[in-house]
Amino acid sequence: MIYKSSSQWRAATNKRVLLFAMSGLGKTYLSNTLRETGDWFHYSIDYRIGTRYLGEQIADNAKREAMKNPFLRELLRSNSIYIGSNISFDDLKPVSSYLGKPGEASKGGLPWDEYTRRQDQFQAAEVAALHDTGHFMDRASTLYGYPHFICDTGGSICEWVDADDPNDPILTDLASKTLMVWIEGTEAHTKELIRRFDKEPKPMSYDPVFLVATWEAYLAEFNVAPDKVDPDDFVRWAFAKALAHRQPRYKAMADRWGLTLPMERVSRVRDAAGFVDMIAEALEARG
Repeated sequence: MIYKSSSQWRAATNKRVLLFAMSGLGKTYLSNTLRETGDWFHYSIDYRIGTRYLGEQIADNAKREAMKNPFLRELLRSNSIYIGSNISFDDLKPVSSYLGKPGEASKGGLPWDEYTRRQDQFQAAEVAALHDTGHFMDRASTLYGYPHFICDTGGSICEWVDADDPNDPILTDLASKTLMVWIEGTEAHTKELIRRFDKEPKPMSYDPVFLVATWEAYLAEFNVAPDKVDPDDFVRWAFAKALAHRQPRYKAMADRWGLTLPMERVSRVRDAAGFVDMIAEALEARG
């Protein structure tokens, strides 16, 4: 870790932290809290994906839908209207909507080949955005004059790394530049995530091996053809399995490459001083 002790962390004039966790555990809350002080640069991986690496694809997907409407089609073809993504730190729906869900077209599903093509695109985009962390760290300091840096990662970071590999290209890059911090949820939080997801199932990105195995298991269990799958039913069914799949990966990342913070401790942070104290306590406890 780039900070070996709580005293080294407190004394650092340039504090650099990367947060990873499941959704709803406080990554963006902490990042927003720090950014609002004016001393911390907030780098959002999902925002970078949506604006730099998948921005054109997201906009084209919206245009493709608009072209199905004769009125909008003529306006687009004459360049009379503009369709773009209004993505923000607090609203990343354009990214998830582009990922989509596999299954029956009449229910909004994508053909399996198109769905997995977009999954591959997202993986490449997220890996690239993660490797851009150092670039934005330099920009934050040299261009904008921010002394401190916080990286807010997407929940799927654990899908693209091997925490047991000391030479993992993503983790070695990130750990050499930032203090990697996992926000650990509770069993109650996991149940709440599943409950919320059941009400509003959203697209997710998965490790290809896990995704194929989960898809094949779903088709076999429900004896359904790929083009007849209810998209929402599949992503609901896969969600709890995805959480169980990710939890040990997050833990291995934290155990070998960084720190673990319980969500209860994170929820008590109200300002930058509280954040600094929290990290210092975690470093001291790790020893």
